[in-house]
Amino acid sequence: MKIVYNWLKEFVDVTAPAAELRSRLSLAGVAVDSVEESAAGPVLDAEITANRPDCLGHYGMAREVAAIYRLPVKPMAPKLKEAAIKASDAARVEIEAPELCGRYTARVLRGVKIQPSPDWLRQRLEAIGQNSINNVVDVTNYVMFELGQPMHAFDLDKLSERRMVVRRARAGEKIRTLDGVERALTKDMCVNADASRAVGIGGVIGGSESEISFSTRNILLESAWFDAISVRRTAKALGLRTEASYRFERGCDPEMAELTSRRAAEMIQQLGGGEILSGVVDVYPGRAAAPAIELSRKELLRVMGADVPDRDIEEILTALGFRPARTDSHQGTPGSLLAVCKCTQPSWRRDASRGIDLIEEVARHYGYDKFPPQLPPAKQPAHRLPHAEAQDRLRERVVALGYQEIVAIPLVDARRDEIFRAVGVAPAVIGNPLAEDASVMRSTGIVSMLGALEWNLNHGQRNLRLFEIGKTYELRDGEPVETPVLTLGATGLAREKTIHEAAREFTFADLKGDLDGIGALAGGFSWQAGGPAWLAGGRAARLSMGRNGQQHDGSTLVEQGIAGQLARRIADQMKLRQEIFVAELRLESLLATIEAARTTQKFAPIPRFPAVERDFSLVLADGVAFATVADAIRALAIPELRSIEAADVFRGGKMPAGKFSLMIRVTFQSGETTFTDAQIAEFSARIVAALETKLGATLRAS
Repeated sequence: MKIVYNWLKEFVDVTAPAAELRSRLSLAGVAVDSVEESAAGPVLDAEITANRPDCLGHYGMAREVAAIYRLPVKPMAPKLKEAAIKASDAARVEIEAPELCGRYTARVLRGVKIQPSPDWLRQRLEAIGQNSINNVVDVTNYVMFELGQPMHAFDLDKLSERRMVVRRARAGEKIRTLDGVERALTKDMCVNADASRAVGIGGVIGGSESEISFSTRNILLESAWFDAISVRRTAKALGLRTEASYRFERGCDPEMAELTSRRAAEMIQQLGGGEILSGVVDVYPGRAAAPAIELSRKELLRVMGADVPDRDIEEILTALGFRPARTDSHQGTPGSLLAVCKCTQPSWRRDASRGIDLIEEVARHYGYDKFPPQLPPAKQPAHRLPHAEAQDRLRERVVALGYQEIVAIPLVDARRDEIFRAVGVAPAVIGNPLAEDASVMRSTGIVSMLGALEWNLNHGQRNLRLFEIGKTYELRDGEPVETPVLTLGATGLAREKTIHEAAREFTFADLKGDLDGIGALAGGFSWQAGGPAWLAGGRAARLSMGRNGQQHDGSTLVEQGIAGQLARRIADQMKLRQEIFVAELRLESLLATIEAARTTQKFAPIPRFPAVERDFSLVLADGVAFATVADAIRALAIPELRSIEAADVFRGGKMPAGKFSLMIRVTFQSGETTFTDAQIAEFSARIVAALETKLGATLRAS
């Protein structure tokens, strides 16, 4: 909405320059993007929210300015020179669809001369982006931008029987509108019609057959109120948005219709001569009394945390049209504070219907900067969400591993989501997507993570470690299901070059190490080779909680997530030139296990006795994983066993075909005594025997 500064000053005696006015309006909640110069003077470009149709006219904006500067608003009082003949004798109005049109006023002017508009009028219209047409049409546009109420002028002589009927469109009915397009109408649309045909689409646009031309002499001036929902649906169905529909869609003021008609008639008579027939044809079947709203100082203090002087409250609400009146016991007592006041809701402020709305009006015009920042008193005890402590520990661990947290929008591209969606998962499709690349709720966090990595790589960030704690979405038996997940993504260098060390690329081993660090919070993960097709073969794994085929509570292992390197063909498809590593873990069971593991933790003093390490160089068949070797050793349940590590691996050379060498380092430590050679020998023999029996391992000769 463009506001001409000099036009605004006709309704309120503001002396502040346009630049200051821009700042003050923005601080009061009416954002003004810019101030430009025009032939009509400075023009403020204001961004009006959908709940403030009263600000879609200069007079409504004048109320805002008046409230800011505590100035009175000049009343709008058009003065008409009316003829003796009544308007009701020259035109008739009928409303057949009161649910679509709640009020219709018609004023009749005769003998008007249609001619170009004067310079001042054309300049003001051009300053707000409107083309000048002729004096009558320009006046209807001018008054709409002045008072915020759309209106339309019909050539009265082109209306059959000089009747105006507001009704629903008939089946198959068509109309050629002012833009020269023939439009098909439906029975849900409201039309203005004469005795034989539709001559306008109610609240949207007029028809070309009854438009004002230079041969027009007699005019029917319409100012009406049309239902916002009906106008919105009609404009959308026809693909036609006008300045009129823009205002009606947001809810115009029905009480403004007659005043707008008087103002336009006055201007047309001044610019085009002619006579105004006496009175106005006003059909208003649904007039309702203005509701009362109560403002409590106690509630104002509770919400804002600070007081506002009585004088400011009364001046602000009066300027905005709420007509405050004290109703407390101290009414009329000098110096007493206002406890309760009752206000009348203005017809142009349907959005303000409760006491909290009045508090907002007072606060924004008094100045938000005058209220001290403070937290409101808590009435209810705060309760943390389930597993909140475990999630905090998990987040701290992931951050400590060098990852940065992201928050991604879960709306993703359907084609990309399909690539990573698990078999049998039904996607949650958005019924009315805002964009093609945001048409489904993500089935996996991997989609969002790859999008974040892609964006950062395209913006020059090569070394990335990101994580997200979010949700995935799917449909099960037609019902939406949300699953909390932890998603990791990494690419680039694991270690940057320094004067002491060479640079090293992030690898699958780094990802595994990070996940094992996370798994340590829950007692460790069990790894199984393999994964979905979009992960690279040989560098993909499935994770489960627990070891030795069982969880910590003895139940069977359940898959916890997946991890691996993105397959090259998928990376090329997404134009990712670096190696990408991702992982996703289901959070609900992981967090529950982290909590359970924390409750079972016990303090263990630092051992007084030294640890003993033994290396075993094993010859194993290709395909035997280190995790299998470690699980076989742990299954012996040696209490003194502390750790098992892979120290070295060797292939080729003198190794038999289908075999490889793996050296493992096993650490023993006791909290009660120093080991003897015999004890270590016994432990070693048991380990070798178990590996020979379960895995067919042999000790490698020196």
